[in-house]
Amino acid sequence: MMTSIKRIGLVIFLTALGLFLMILLPTRYDIDTSSLQRIEQLMQNSLGAKPFSGPLIEELSKLKAEDLGGKFSFIPRLNRIIDATNEQIAQDNGVSESLFKQYMAKVMVEDGGSFTMTQASREQANALLPESMRQIVSDYTGWLIDRPYDSESAFQEQAGQGVQNAINGYLRNLQVQDGDMLDVKFSIVKGAAHGLFWNHKYAFFFLIIVMGTIGGLIYVYPAFFDGHPGIKHNGIYHKSATSRGLIGILIGAFLIGFYIMLYFVPYAITEWIVLFDPIAKWLRGEGAAADRWFMYGTLYTLSVIVMGIRMFGKYRHSRYHQVRTASIMFFQTGFAFLIPELLAKLNAPALDMKNAWPLNYSFFFDYNIQNHLSSGNLGIWMIGWGIALTLIGVPLFTYFYGKRWYCSWVCGCGGLAETLGDPYRQLSDKSLNAWKIERWLIHSVLVFAVVMTALALYTVFTKSSTVLGLNSYTVRSWYGFGIGAIFAGVVGTGFYPLMGNRVWCRFGCPLAAYLGLVQRFKSRFRITTNGGQCISCGNCSTYCEMGIDVRAYAQRGQNIVRSSCVGCGVCAAVCPRGVLSLENLDNTDGSRMDEVRY
Repeated sequence: MMTSIKRIGLVIFLTALGLFLMILLPTRYDIDTSSLQRIEQLMQNSLGAKPFSGPLIEELSKLKAEDLGGKFSFIPRLNRIIDATNEQIAQDNGVSESLFKQYMAKVMVEDGGSFTMTQASREQANALLPESMRQIVSDYTGWLIDRPYDSESAFQEQAGQGVQNAINGYLRNLQVQDGDMLDVKFSIVKGAAHGLFWNHKYAFFFLIIVMGTIGGLIYVYPAFFDGHPGIKHNGIYHKSATSRGLIGILIGAFLIGFYIMLYFVPYAITEWIVLFDPIAKWLRGEGAAADRWFMYGTLYTLSVIVMGIRMFGKYRHSRYHQVRTASIMFFQTGFAFLIPELLAKLNAPALDMKNAWPLNYSFFFDYNIQNHLSSGNLGIWMIGWGIALTLIGVPLFTYFYGKRWYCSWVCGCGGLAETLGDPYRQLSDKSLNAWKIERWLIHSVLVFAVVMTALALYTVFTKSSTVLGLNSYTVRSWYGFGIGAIFAGVVGTGFYPLMGNRVWCRFGCPLAAYLGLVQRFKSRFRITTNGGQCISCGNCSTYCEMGIDVRAYAQRGQNIVRSSCVGCGVCAAVCPRGVLSLENLDNTDGSRMDEVRY
């Protein structure tokens, strides 16, 4: 009976998933008067009155009455149109292709075998630039004055980067660049689209989102009646989906592809984003529409809720884990999703108040601080809350409760790993080499985050973006791309079926590194062992999502002191002999303060 129910739920869910994939294909595009008006309105809503809007609309109007075809023909053509528009804007503002070469040739001075830029040579070179551009070039290149280089090529490469950054900074407010590029493409693709999905959006919302959620709930329902309570192996190493088999690889490929499109080509998945308009209108108001981050946040929260309900069935023998799962679901739904939406509706900064620096790496960016300061007392309070949480809350709570208070009870990344990623927790590598890589990587990311934040704060207080040859905006873009997008998103979640469910938490999360340092050296929390009772069954190591060989500690009767331990307690829950316990110890005499039993 339960097997049949599970299969019915799986069929419903897979049907919804198939429709979810299918809606990307039939869309076609055309440009007419009404679509141009929609595009112009969408661009204004997301970007405001930007100078490139007019020239771009003018170029798009030339496509009227043309057959623009489907996604694979329209988007490449759209890219060419935007590139041509950017080039024309640059030329209209005095920035030609040869300007950079002319400037570098005039600004370089040779002095005794070394090459440099002087104050006088820069003034001469600035005469080549449009007057409105000269100040920003001077601001970007101040650190280059009288800085010697051993060769002309070194000067051209390093000093040239500073000049190029200045030119790009000048053009950023004139052209379609950076994040604006994605918003502009999304507005155009959405405004020009038509077809089956676009004529029946609410029907597809019901068939995909509503039915997909119902299918998922039906699928997890039998977990409440699956034999005797308790966490069991249940053939996880013999199933293709949970042992790096074909199904697992396909799931991983889907997740990786989803994150790549979400971060880098969201306009290619416009249908998926628009699918969530009904929820956006319900939360944000009738005139609101979903964007890519709203779509992602909704999917994220639904995944935590549905798979969290599954965890209630799996953990029905353990009150501790049921409460822990409820906490994860509460913080994700309330603090990470609903409260920021409510704040945005009230025109207040949409802060996830549980998301501490350095996980919230943009907290100290100049635009973010300015946004909070301009929001009055609430914004100022949010700045104070964020600083207090980072400097006081994190070390204090970690001292008393270890990393588990955040990583296993509060964090959204950990919440997704504990729910959606739970079927893959046994795939974490427990080898010594993996531990060495983990320590180097996660602490390197923490150092990167500290350096980037220091540069960002330097920009906030001095209004200068360059220090010691490093541009704060360039460094934060490196971090955003490499850590925020690739590591935390594409690898962190996409690699669940390949490397286990805590890839980001183990190898990349800078907040986990910060918490781990406190836990390792100044925390009362430990998972303690009674080595005399260990029968070396290996359950604890199998289910440790952080790649800790718990059995090796238990066999030696040694407490789990690894800084990476998130204190989830699953190792203790699967131990058949009660060898492991979650305890808070008094560091002075080793006496037990409180203990979690299962």
